[in-house]
Amino acid sequence: MAYRRVPFQLSEWFHCYNRGIDKRVVFESEDDSERFLQLLYLANSTDKVHMDDLPPQKAEDVVARPRSGTLVSIGAYCLMSNHFHLLLKEIVEGGITRFMQKLGTAYTMYFNTKNERSGNLFLKPFRSRHVGDDRYFQRVVDYIHCNPAERFEPGWKRGAVRNMDRLEWKLRDYRYSSFPDYARERRTIGAILSEDGFKVYRGHGQRKMLDDARAYYADISMDDRDLHS
Repeated sequence: MAYRRVPFQLSEWFHCYNRGIDKRVVFESEDDSERFLQLLYLANSTDKVHMDDLPPQKAEDVVARPRSGTLVSIGAYCLMSNHFHLLLKEIVEGGITRFMQKLGTAYTMYFNTKNERSGNLFLKPFRSRHVGDDRYFQRVVDYIHCNPAERFEPGWKRGAVRNMDRLEWKLRDYRYSSFPDYARERRTIGAILSEDGFKVYRGHGQRKMLDDARAYYADISMDDRDLHS
């Protein structure tokens, strides 16, 4: 396994992200995205994930299920067509690694069975960046939540946004991100998230949100940016 610049530590936040091999699309349909949301909840447990227990259904039905002790706190998330972003805090020793393995394995099994394929779906190992303080935490959350902006305002990373109100509405309406839970009354699938993130994050206007997201993106190394697109 590749060396991690900052090893995972208990009670520390990490931005974890990964994409499909060869930048392939890994969320091809709403059913795929719903399955990943389900697994964000179910894989975050000491219980085993049983694929036979997951018929096609909305994530709201799954998060109502009881589960055993959690492995990580999930502060934020966003799914894009060929990659995903998670903000995680380890709450048991080895929790992030175990959670990411369970999540990746379960989703790959589902995807491969559905598409009659075999082999890895995501790059190995997944990437991570330590979130060292509260200010950096704000930037990471804003960056994760601004990922879908690329669909509606392709120039946002350069500071070119044609319609700020429309962009905020689109981000609020994007189901496969935790932004709606931060921006308004939380949804039923807000059960995926822990309270820890809400206690640290301080909300602000959409312009500041975009500024923070751009600042975080500028801080990412050129080698790493390939995994964010």
